[in-house]
Amino acid sequence: MKISADLEQDQESETDGGSRLVIAIDGPSGAGKSSTSRGVAIALGLRYLDTGSMYRALTWWLLSRGVDTTDPQVVASLAAEPVIEVSTDPRAPWTRVSGMDVSEAIRTGEVTGAVSAVAAVPQVRAHLIAQQREIIAAARWIVAEGRDIGTVVAPDAQVKVFLTADGAARASRRTAEASWSTQADQDRRDRLDAAQSGKAADAVEIDSTGLGLDEVIGLIVGLVSQYSQKSR
Repeated sequence: MKISADLEQDQESETDGGSRLVIAIDGPSGAGKSSTSRGVAIALGLRYLDTGSMYRALTWWLLSRGVDTTDPQVVASLAAEPVIEVSTDPRAPWTRVSGMDVSEAIRTGEVTGAVSAVAAVPQVRAHLIAQQREIIAAARWIVAEGRDIGTVVAPDAQVKVFLTADGAARASRRTAEASWSTQADQDRRDRLDAAQSGKAADAVEIDSTGLGLDEVIGLIVGLVSQYSQKSR
């Protein structure tokens, strides 16, 4: 498993002795997790991990080789073959598969339509979650977003947020990001991702339906400030 080089270069400046801050942001597709998480990481000067891009990267790799992504046994047997790398710089996120930059390729409709089935395979989850935990442990000061972050990947995160929005708002945002996305696509992903979309008991739920991006970022930065004051 490889971590972006910029992560290692920034460790001394971002860590202080045994201090640690992990912000876990979970929630359904289209709620604004990625934009919000990057914004929070930039505002606070933290690392950033998009776990969803890792599942997308594996899905892209499987599709590019003509693998049937609906066959869990085949997917499981190949899960560990590609080398998946991600940047943890919120200002310059990228995703690579075996050295190839696939940052744009993993955002296509084909990958989006197949990623839920791939992500549901237990061997895939075990493999990628182990990598995600390594990245989080190495970074120490990081905003991590995606399914199962607060419940499985980083259950000991100091700040947990469950970001949501009503169905119409989420579908509208997805369509703005990708013209091929429809309400039906959104509903399908909600059904397929339901098993990995649980809210942690200690997560703060934020409904972003009527809020702008800066407002949501501000609310989460405020939660971090509250945590910092309590932990002093």
